[in-house]
Amino acid sequence: MQLRTWLVLCGLAFLAAVPAAAVESEEIDGVAAQVGNEIVLVSEVTQYTEPVERQIREAGAGDEDVLRMKSEVLERLIERKLIDQVVRKAELEATDAEVDQTIEAIAKENGLSVEKLQQTVEASGMPIAVYREKIRGEIQHAKVMNGMVRARVSVDESEVKRLYEKRFSNAPEGGAEYHLRHILLPFISAKPEQKAVVCKKAEQALARVKSGESFERVAAEFSAVNPERGGDVGWVHERMLVEWMAPVVRGLAQGQTSPVIESAFGCNVLQVVEKREFRKKSYEEAKGQLFEELYRERMDVEYSRWMDKLRSQAYIERKGMFAKAGASRPPVGSGPAPK
Repeated sequence: MQLRTWLVLCGLAFLAAVPAAAVESEEIDGVAAQVGNEIVLVSEVTQYTEPVERQIREAGAGDEDVLRMKSEVLERLIERKLIDQVVRKAELEATDAEVDQTIEAIAKENGLSVEKLQQTVEASGMPIAVYREKIRGEIQHAKVMNGMVRARVSVDESEVKRLYEKRFSNAPEGGAEYHLRHILLPFISAKPEQKAVVCKKAEQALARVKSGESFERVAAEFSAVNPERGGDVGWVHERMLVEWMAPVVRGLAQGQTSPVIESAFGCNVLQVVEKREFRKKSYEEAKGQLFEELYRERMDVEYSRWMDKLRSQAYIERKGMFAKAGASRPPVGSGPAPK
């Protein structure tokens, strides 16, 4: 399995998108958590949460909502520290040659030369030395996942066949199916004025699509549905469309985008990427996708178990405003604070 896939599975990919200025900033403005002999700074948490905080506050989020979001990011940063410690103990550091090979692969996947990729990275404001260290960290974390998690995960073909029967035994014969993209801005509360703010933001997203910006790019910025895939939800049979969605989708031509639609849970914009007649997949056609689905589910479970074990063996103390937010988590690291 590719390194980038591992990172997504393990919930680490979001850490790879930090602007260079944020990465280089080491302002000591407070300690958010202590993890063994290491610390996570409040400024580190802010680097990842500041853009999200602006968006959710515009949508009507209060201080408790923001703290909850920041606390979740802190937990991911704590996980990162724990994995870094495993990397050092197991001597899984990535070599310069491995970094070079990964950068070459990234450039090739994006149809670029290595030189052009480096120019693009630096044009975004990130020094190439910082970019290389980020890639090094991704490789090292992927090595840990391969050794500590992947080795414990297996999927038998009989399980894939059972899932196929469950998924396709009652599949419809004929009809249409739609390849959809979805921008969803969920409601923060039931207050009408806050719902209006959310739908206004959805209108702004739609306006950008209508002005010529790609739906995928706008969805990556706005949508709560698969933002990492540009809001792509894949192929959906017309009989599987939920009630509010069905008439909208059936009324759209291929490539067309809907107006903003208010549902019970948020404001939505849909795009029909493609439409085709439905044909039931054979087992041979479906088994690869079904295997990957089962594998990812097992990976998520095994990763959670492994991370819980790491947490239980480490001294972790959340500080300041995060102390109360972390109080509801299961106790971790009962030993004394390291000196």
